[in-house]
Amino acid sequence: MSFDLTDMQQEFQSLARDFARNEVAPVAAHHDATGEYPHEVIKKAWEVGLMNTHIPEDCGGLGLHCFDGSLIAEEMAWGCTGIGTALEANGLAQQPVILGGSEELKDKYLAPMVEDYSLCAYAVTEPGAGSDVQALKTTAVKQGDSWVLNGNKMWITNAGVADWFFVVALTDPEKKARGGMTAFVVEAGWEGVTVGKKEMNMGQRASDTRSINFEDVVVPHANIVGKLGDGWKLAMAAFDYTRPAVASAAVGLSRAAMEYAIQYATERKTFGKPIAAHQAIQFMIADMKMNIEAGRLLCWNAAEKRDRGVRNTMESSIAKAFCADMAMKISTDAVQIYGGYGYSKEYPVEKLMRDAKIFQIYEGTSQIQRMIIAKELFFRGR
Repeated sequence: MSFDLTDMQQEFQSLARDFARNEVAPVAAHHDATGEYPHEVIKKAWEVGLMNTHIPEDCGGLGLHCFDGSLIAEEMAWGCTGIGTALEANGLAQQPVILGGSEELKDKYLAPMVEDYSLCAYAVTEPGAGSDVQALKTTAVKQGDSWVLNGNKMWITNAGVADWFFVVALTDPEKKARGGMTAFVVEAGWEGVTVGKKEMNMGQRASDTRSINFEDVVVPHANIVGKLGDGWKLAMAAFDYTRPAVASAAVGLSRAAMEYAIQYATERKTFGKPIAAHQAIQFMIADMKMNIEAGRLLCWNAAEKRDRGVRNTMESSIAKAFCADMAMKISTDAVQIYGGYGYSKEYPVEKLMRDAKIFQIYEGTSQIQRMIIAKELFFRGR
């Protein structure tokens, strides 16, 4: 076992760190205030090779591993998790296609993303089916050589800017998750696809979050991802790849919050000395450092297992739950260290606290992660 990064991993980490410092962080406040989608920054990330990194080599991509993606995610999130989420949304939508898509489907939808800047979105969540995916109501009915799709999706990242969606729908309502859900690639420009207004969320406002309505959308049979009935399985399998990166993004945000807290604590004086000299502040920041280091190792462990072909469902959930809760705690404590200034939009930690909250919600809530961990422990004997 070694914690040493390869030369290539160090290069990607350094590239992402420089990009976050020079391109992401300087515009983070602007995109948070306006909610404007960061096309310019995302396109630059694509140009330098920090986007679509998991697309396989036989599709013209880099074919980077889960571990490599986690290194990049932490650095980008240090700059802004809203912009990082907008960038990582492609990876979530692509992963089920990488895992189960036909060669024709990969050539049609993945390979072009290497050649030209384009975006996609993972469209599974519905107004009444978030944590409870089995409550999904979107349907796809076979008609001739096609499927007719009807339903609504909600809280879909990149919905307003995506060229295509990964969509899960009921093809056998009686079976539901047990073989009754099928995955499709649906193009945004097809007749019957309508995208809703942009949601102005609490945090990560650079990310484009919207609803999608499908009304009698005709989807070719060739656009099924995997086999008929594999939709739920593919949608969930993608998380074993993406949750380590999401958890790593939470580490990146936490790192930024700690750095701001240290900077402020050395400058701000009370009772004639910097507040960094007070043990109460020192202990808060020491706890930040301990948890960041622990969280990063959980991410690395989950990612490394996936790259070795070892089932990492529990490890991914552990990393996701721990790092999400950690990011919320560390960003809240950073606001506390800033005191009244931390509560003001004029100072950066207020944004970090708002951005952190979504880590406890998207890609599986912290409660769902604990359910997964418990299931693995009690029913899989691990």
